[in-house]
Amino acid sequence: MNKRLLIIDALNMYYRAYIVDPSLSANGQPIGGTKGFLKILQKLVRETKPDHVVIAWDGGSSRRRAVQKGYKEGRKPIRLNRAIRNLSENEELQNKMWQQARLVEYLNMMPICQTMVENLEADDIIAFVAGMSELNDWQKIIVSSDKDFIQLCSGQTVLYRPVQNEILNENRVVEGFGIHPNNFALARAICGDKSDNLPGVGAVGLKTVAKRFPFLEESTSHTIDKIVEVCKNKEKPLKVHSNILEKLDVVEQNYKIMQLYMPSISPQSKAKIKKCVLESDKSFNKTLIHAMMLEDGFGVYDWSTLFQTLKRISVT
Repeated sequence: MNKRLLIIDALNMYYRAYIVDPSLSANGQPIGGTKGFLKILQKLVRETKPDHVVIAWDGGSSRRRAVQKGYKEGRKPIRLNRAIRNLSENEELQNKMWQQARLVEYLNMMPICQTMVENLEADDIIAFVAGMSELNDWQKIIVSSDKDFIQLCSGQTVLYRPVQNEILNENRVVEGFGIHPNNFALARAICGDKSDNLPGVGAVGLKTVAKRFPFLEESTSHTIDKIVEVCKNKEKPLKVHSNILEKLDVVEQNYKIMQLYMPSISPQSKAKIKKCVLESDKSFNKTLIHAMMLEDGFGVYDWSTLFQTLKRISVT
């Protein structure tokens, strides 16, 4: 049986817990981001039974902002659970940073790979890990609600989207969208992504792209040139065809930002990530974790599944 690797989009999961979990620490400070993340982690390891866990943090978006200055601008700030929203904006920001730092402390006590590279998004780290030749025989499970990772689905890699409560593999992507993962970034480059402040060619969704460019359902990786060729050769072009030709620069720019098939990572950063994944410290400080949980006022909660899984990973 192939080994199984759980790859977690850390900030995506942390923010979800931060918003949803209203837990308070022993001194009355919000702690739901930290505690909620660990609860989700326990649920994930119980359901997936991984042999190794990689947790990837964002280190910045400088490369993508160099392509599109407005990348990710205009996003609403992540706010605390409404049940405990009694802090000022500055206090809430400080608490959010403290919780994230505290979570990193917890994860450092566990036999997992926790990685962050300066000026590199977690998307690129996750894409690189999923494509590592050393892990070709491993089954990879990416955990994130981000659509960007759909393009990485393959025979060995699946995407679990917890907010949507769905698991996507290569076949389900083709069946659900009419677009193969190998062409998903190209299709999204045409549509754009409002959540990342990336405009598309205008009034075009994935269903329209799949209908007008049915070859995107093929496993063959197609290019923007193929899209342009089809648009130019249409005897009776539709609005979508003319829009693409008029805004070809937008499509090209979006594709540079969205594609994860060849993540732009320096050799030094690749070596750092590989070392973390392949040579991570397998020590497991259960006693200290328990002490931290008591200090943070986690209360009565059964962490046995998480601890049992971590113990198993620590000795493999």
